[in-house]
Amino acid sequence: MTEQPGAVLFKDVTIITLDSTRRVIFKGYIITRGSRILDVSPGNPESVQPHTKVISLPGRIIIPGLINTHAHLAQSLLRGLAEDLPLHSWLCDRIWPLEAAYTGQGVSADGYVAARATIAEMLLSGTTCFLEAMLTHGSGFANVASAVSEMGIRACLGKLVKFVETNPALNIADARDKDLSHMSIESLLSAHTTFHGSSNDRVHVWAACGTPRGAPISSFAEVGRICRDHDIGITMHCAEAPRDLPIFREVYAGRSPMQFCRDAELTGRKTVLAHMCHLDLQADLPILLETNTTVAHNPTSNMKLASGVAQVPAMLKAGVNVALGTDGAPCNNSYDMLREMHLASIVHKGTTLSAGSIGAHEALEMATIRGAKALGLEKEIGSIEVGKKADLVVLDVSGAWAAPWDQDSRNGMDPVSLVVGSCTGKNVTHVMVDGSLLVEDSRLMCADEADIAMAARAAVKGIQQRSGVKTVPKAGWTYVT
Repeated sequence: MTEQPGAVLFKDVTIITLDSTRRVIFKGYIITRGSRILDVSPGNPESVQPHTKVISLPGRIIIPGLINTHAHLAQSLLRGLAEDLPLHSWLCDRIWPLEAAYTGQGVSADGYVAARATIAEMLLSGTTCFLEAMLTHGSGFANVASAVSEMGIRACLGKLVKFVETNPALNIADARDKDLSHMSIESLLSAHTTFHGSSNDRVHVWAACGTPRGAPISSFAEVGRICRDHDIGITMHCAEAPRDLPIFREVYAGRSPMQFCRDAELTGRKTVLAHMCHLDLQADLPILLETNTTVAHNPTSNMKLASGVAQVPAMLKAGVNVALGTDGAPCNNSYDMLREMHLASIVHKGTTLSAGSIGAHEALEMATIRGAKALGLEKEIGSIEVGKKADLVVLDVSGAWAAPWDQDSRNGMDPVSLVVGSCTGKNVTHVMVDGSLLVEDSRLMCADEADIAMAARAAVKGIQQRSGVKTVPKAGWTYVT
C-alpha cells in the first residue's frame, strides 16, 4: 500500500486560486493533508499541527496544477525530427513511420522511455494532469500506464481506436496500420477494465479517435455508443488542417465537422475535440454548446504545422468550453504549458486585430479550471479550494526579469499577467500532485532526470534505424561533427 502524504504548509505566498470568484490572495497560505487541500487563507495560520512540513515562499506565486488537454506522450523521443513540414507530409513521411517503429515491453520499451521523458518535462514545467490524445499499439498502453503510476502525475490516457480508411483518393498512408488489429473497440474495453481508476484514481482510460478522413461514420458511431454505455471519455483530432473541412463536406454527405460528430454520437460532456481550426461556425458553434463538448486549443502546434488558428474568441463568446494543449514535441518542441498559455493569450489579439481579445486571464482559465471541466474533473482539480485535490504549482518570480512585481507593496501589477506573460517552465520550483511533492527546489523527486534523458537518447537511435526515416539538414547550413 502506498503511504499517504502528510500535511504541508505553503506560506508567505501569493495564491491565484481560480475559484468561482477568481480570488487572488497576495500574502497567504495553503495547508494540505493527505491528497486534499485543507485550508486556503490570507495571512498566517493561527497554529500548525505537529509533523507538518513548512515551506516558506516569499517572492513566489502558487497556481493550480496545469492541465494539458492534448498531448502525445510517445512523441518526446521525436523532438526535432520533423521540422518545417505541413501536416500531411509531417504525418505520413515522418511521424507515423517513426511511431510504427516503437518496440518493447517493460522498462526498456520505447513507449515507457518516451512516457517518462514527457512526464518529467511536464512535471518540471508545472503540468499535473494531462489527456493523452492517441496511444498507439507500438507505445504499449501498459508501458505508459506504468510510467504514469510510478511518477505520480494525473492522467487520462486515450487508447487509439482506429479504422481502415476507405477513400484512397485522399492518399493517406499510415504505417501504424500494421497494428490495426490491436486498435479495436475490444482492446479499448480491455484497457479500461484493467487500468481505469488505478493508482489512487490518478489514471483514467479514454477512447481516442483519429481525424475522420474517409473511415465510415458508422464505425465512429459504434465507438460513441460504447463509450456512452461505459461512461468512457472520447478525444479526437478534428478539423485541424485546411483540407479537413472540404473532406467532411465531400466524404460525409455534406456534413460540417460538428454535424459529423453529432451524427456519429461522439459529442458530450466528456468529449474533447482537438484543434478545430476549420469549422463552419454557423453550423458548428450551436452543436458544441448544446452538447457540452470541449475544444482543446493548440496554438503552437497549429501555427508550426501551418494548420491555422482556431476561432477561440467566437467559441468563448458563444459559451463553448475551450481548454489548452501543447500537442507533441515534434509539432511544438515543448510540453511547457506556461509557454502555451502565453501564446494563447496574444495570438488572438493579432488575428482579430483587437487588444481586448483573449488575454492572460482567459488563457490561465483554459489551462486550469476549463481543462478540469473538459476531463469531467472540475470538482476535484483545476482550482485551489478547500476539499479539492492538492495539485499545486509554485513559481519563483523574485528575479529582475519579473520586476517591478512585489507582493508586499502590491504596486498594481497583476500576478496573472506576470505568470502568463513572463513565466516559463524554468520558473517552476515546486509541484504537488495528489498531496505528494513531485518537484522540490526545481528538482524531480519521483525519478532521476539524468537517467530519463540518457534512456531517451538511446531509444531514439533504434527507432530511427528501424523506421528508415532520415532527417534532412537545413539547406544552406553546414553541420560539422
